[in-house]
Amino acid sequence: MWEPTKQAANKRLQSFVSKAGKIYAARRNIDAGAGQHANVSQLSPWIRHRLILEENVLAEVSAKHSFSSAEKYISEVFWRGYFKGWLEHRPQIWTWYKRNLTQQAQQLESDADLSRRYEAAIDGRTGIDCFDHWAEELVKTGYLHNHARMWFASIWIFTLRLPWELGADFFYRNLLDGDPASNTCSWRWVAGLHTKGKSYIARPANIEDFTLGRFKPTGLAEQAIALEEPELSVPTPPQFPSEDFPSDRYGLVFHDEDCAPETLALPNLPSAALALSDPSPRSVFSTASLARDFTSNAVREAARTFETDTGIQCVDCNDSNWSEILEDWVNSEELDALATVRLPVGPTRKRLLNACSQLSIPLIEITRPYDRAVWPHASHGFFGLRKQIPGLLAELELC
Repeated sequence: MWEPTKQAANKRLQSFVSKAGKIYAARRNIDAGAGQHANVSQLSPWIRHRLILEENVLAEVSAKHSFSSAEKYISEVFWRGYFKGWLEHRPQIWTWYKRNLTQQAQQLESDADLSRRYEAAIDGRTGIDCFDHWAEELVKTGYLHNHARMWFASIWIFTLRLPWELGADFFYRNLLDGDPASNTCSWRWVAGLHTKGKSYIARPANIEDFTLGRFKPTGLAEQAIALEEPELSVPTPPQFPSEDFPSDRYGLVFHDEDCAPETLALPNLPSAALALSDPSPRSVFSTASLARDFTSNAVREAARTFETDTGIQCVDCNDSNWSEILEDWVNSEELDALATVRLPVGPTRKRLLNACSQLSIPLIEITRPYDRAVWPHASHGFFGLRKQIPGLLAELELC
């Protein structure tokens, strides 16, 4: 059902929007099983790659519901922007996560007990009925209900006693909506690291209730002692450099972080466009084919749409050597500068900046108004951003 096209995203939005008010608030926590998630929007794979924009979703919801009736769903949309902004304030978290994951991957090769328990978890062979079901659903569909994600992460960390980074990586390389910020921060939140000392415990009664009696797990941890880590640095607010577009020839580069380049308010159209559709490596392990293909096809969809809307030919390169591709393209098109949508913390940012650093022309990053408005309010807890939501909706003319 998650076809990586803008048409599919809009069709799903239209089928859900009437339920985004009180119906969503009453039923959003129910996980009825694979293929039975109509209580939630299931828009996250498309929003993740911005095949559909948060602004589009919020505007549609606000047009059909009052803020008070749709506040739960509207807040859920803003959680993505919150996590993106929070990680922009603390990029060291992504560095720590990648470093620890590399070390744990090496430990799997030398620690037979850890390897056995890890393989049982990702293969759905733990004997915990709900957990094993969710592991299988994730691998087969590339999706899990948000409540199931929380339960799964809690069982992984506090019952199975596995490193949270390995669990976050299992999600990240399988989820169609796998996002460096949302995924990493959500696992940290369950572990008691995001809100320091406040962890989340999966309770059997809660699981039985909200899975409509499908599962009655036993043997789960009865307490969740929050994990600890070194003190974080003081948050550094994200910077928004001026976007001075050259009057000469510049090229627009698309990537998996933003597949709606045709919606950018560009002062002048680019001379050429390039879509880098080879997904950035997500993990030290292999990325699942469902997630990899969805991402690649989303970028190709962006290339097709941009070419149709602007008449500018877009080169679609599904290749891993971004440095060589960019250099050849810049030279053949005789470009004086490059532009791309803002690169948030994550593998795509590192990969593209490394490739561009070998060129002798500037790279201009375009920050969307939504991110520019939301990210500064994501310096600490979500409550700080939640208070600003009515004002942000008005500022962005979404209500």
